[in-house]
Amino acid sequence: MIRAMFAPVAVASALATGAALAADKEVKLTGSLVCGKCKLKETAKCTNVLQVKEGDKVVNYYLDDTGAKEAYHEGACGGESVEGVTVTGTVTEKDGKKTIKPTKVETKK
Repeated sequence: MIRAMFAPVAVASALATGAALAADKEVKLTGSLVCGKCKLKETAKCTNVLQVKEGDKVVNYYLDDTGAKEAYHEGACGGESVEGVTVTGTVTEKDGKKTIKPTKVETKK
């Protein structure tokens, strides 16, 4: 009887752990880099946002970096966008907002 009570808890725990491990997987995304403040008007400070086309919609990935201090931010600031940017990193989602912690950012030369 006690085993039957704990079995669902063990399964739920295993599923949650699996989901957490899947979220920690590094991904590679390519899209347009824009400024969250200047172009999107969504942030108080200049922030790097990678816009990725997924199907028929555009998804914003906010970069967890130093924002305007990054060398690649210059082309995105002021309402412009930098096309063909590839960001490698770990994606998290909170309150419907996707964030990526970049380990590598590549821009076309």
